[in-house]
Amino acid sequence: MPRYLALASLLLGISSAAHAQDSVFTHADTLRGSITPERAWWDVTFYDLHVSANPGDSTIRGWNGITYKVTGPSAALQIDLQVPMEVDSIVQEGQVLGATRDGNAFMVTLKAAQAPGSSHTVTVYYHGRPRVAHRAPWDGGYVWATDSLGRPWVVTANQGLGASVWWPNKDTQADEPDSQRVAITVPDPMMDVSNGRLRSTVHNPDKTTTYEWFVASPINNYDVAVNAGQYAHWTDSYKGEAGKLSMDFWPLDYHKAAAEREFVQAKTMLQCFEHWFGPYPWYTDGYKLVETPHLGMEHQSAIAYGNHYQNGYLGRDLSRTGWGTRWDFIIVHESAHEWWGNSITSKDIADSWVHEGFANYAENLYAACRDGARAGDEYVMGTRPLVQNRSPVVGRYGVQNDGSGDMYYKGGNMLHTIRQIINDDAKWRRILRGLNKEFWHQTVTGQQVEDYISREAGVDLSTVFTQYLTTTKIPVFEYKVNADSISYRWGNVVPGFAMPVRARLTDKGWTLLHPTETWQTAPLTVNSATGFGLDRNFYVDMVNVALTPPSR
Repeated sequence: MPRYLALASLLLGISSAAHAQDSVFTHADTLRGSITPERAWWDVTFYDLHVSANPGDSTIRGWNGITYKVTGPSAALQIDLQVPMEVDSIVQEGQVLGATRDGNAFMVTLKAAQAPGSSHTVTVYYHGRPRVAHRAPWDGGYVWATDSLGRPWVVTANQGLGASVWWPNKDTQADEPDSQRVAITVPDPMMDVSNGRLRSTVHNPDKTTTYEWFVASPINNYDVAVNAGQYAHWTDSYKGEAGKLSMDFWPLDYHKAAAEREFVQAKTMLQCFEHWFGPYPWYTDGYKLVETPHLGMEHQSAIAYGNHYQNGYLGRDLSRTGWGTRWDFIIVHESAHEWWGNSITSKDIADSWVHEGFANYAENLYAACRDGARAGDEYVMGTRPLVQNRSPVVGRYGVQNDGSGDMYYKGGNMLHTIRQIINDDAKWRRILRGLNKEFWHQTVTGQQVEDYISREAGVDLSTVFTQYLTTTKIPVFEYKVNADSISYRWGNVVPGFAMPVRARLTDKGWTLLHPTETWQTAPLTVNSATGFGLDRNFYVDMVNVALTPPSR
């Protein structure tokens, strides 16, 4: 692996082996990644989470009230809580319920059958020393850190691993509550910043304080966050498409001046993304940036920020074009997830490209918003050397497998290529905004997103999605130059692949070609053979088969 690619892969938590074809998935993977019979019959409507965190011994204790609606014949009820956390009791309607532990899942026995359409609450009391995230945010869990003054600084980050690493819930992205309370108790003088809006602050006799936050919208389990430290705070607002959006900023107290300089980028980000994607999805819950000891995470309405108040990705330009150091990567990328990942959420993490591919593509759009179309094009093309193509983007369904890290750069370049295929920026913008309207605050499959784009584009893009998401093969434009013509076809492609591409055949500009797997011929009138080329905005390779053997 090239040094720069290895660095970027490490920083982004990319594992090229995540979708290895010989991967062995376990019973525990199925319990986490599928809609088991013990999950299928109930729909979460509200989580009432109360947790006390003790930095002194890295333990937590609390309870979660899980309110749900019965959607079918009731059976045992699966609640997820990962080892080494322990359940103290599970209570419903004043009665303690029995439960059998199956690894990271508890199968709870109900006292009686529950009628479809009825609503119930089950409360889980628990405690323990949760798994520590040593390389947050990529290996999930709790971060028991200290700031530069030696004061406790406690945060959570658990995407992929799952929220059940620290609190009991129905740990699947396919089921979100309609709303949630997050009440976090921490020792004084720490304060907690979590998702949504602060409803109350209660000072307790034991020199702790409970901060009660309320999320009035659906929220992913993994987005629920603890951010406890000694913060400064200021507020602002943004006049957006859906009215006045509150903006709250929470840096460590001694970083306030730096944050005031850096966080002004949040407004230009919102302006750009509302233009392309539609209204910010959480006007009710507001927008927050919260400093964390790890690099960053898309915690809904409370974006985790740890980029050290500098542009780029920890000061680097991952595209190596120069454009990526003109804005703060974490503000842009993680905030893009408010639309892609938080509002539109994949039901199965195998389709995580819906989150990361679109968020990566949003970086390209922001570069263009800020510095013009050329900046956006060059930025996204500059990330192509980071694509590894060792395993497909899409993971295995039903076993908690999110595929390869290529969901970032390959996903972004696929979307940029689709924009070229459509070749109508007004339509492309309508599609991006339409996705956010059609699937507003919903969980989806990747197939639903693919079908929507094809339908609204008026172009069958199914083989394009299949090519880039389910194989490791980049399309190869194979060609042979004759005296006054060029012969061409697609190689290294899935059956039926017929993506158009722009080529320079004359000195007057681009010509749209429609290659297939069968050889075709077109006139070639550029000054010399070296004048022929493809539009680099299309993510494809090209090979002169007169000089190089064809791909098959």
